[in-house]
Amino acid sequence: MIAQKNDWEIRARSEQCHGCHAPFGDQETFNSRLLFDAAGYRREDYCERCWPQVPEDAGTLSIWQSVFRLPPPPPPETVKRETAESLLRKLLADEDSPGYANTIYILAVMLERRRILVEKDVQVREDGVKVRIYEYRKSNETFVIPDPELKLAELEEVQEEVVAMLEQGQQAAAS
Repeated sequence: MIAQKNDWEIRARSEQCHGCHAPFGDQETFNSRLLFDAAGYRREDYCERCWPQVPEDAGTLSIWQSVFRLPPPPPPETVKRETAESLLRKLLADEDSPGYANTIYILAVMLERRRILVEKDVQVREDGVKVRIYEYRKSNETFVIPDPELKLAELEEVQEEVVAMLEQGQQAAAS
């Protein structure tokens, strides 16, 4: 006998009462029921005030009580995307920033990992310098970033420099 996979789409807990449409409060007790009708499985969540008025339905498969818990707030980002992006743009626009080649490269890699930049090509210039071509996802802008081919021993120092520049609100890049 071959087991078949049943594709059931039962929605997750609602944020509000199915009866009065009032949003559930944190730590509020609510009642749920699972029904089956011609459309398939359906979940309904009710607040304590509306639950007594819910009519019995022959299609009810299950009833349970639960406590609504607000999801925790997302953790704060250690580095804001806009900050890393704006710092990269500022350093690339500054003609006097050749000393920041390592920082520019690390910022580009950070933005690539966050899927803000996409690497499109890698080329080697006549002078032997490897150049990475990145595209900004939203606007299709092209960024040409020389790869300084950092050694593992140099990486920590450059990362600390990038963090310091970001924490100082880009003021370090202006000096």
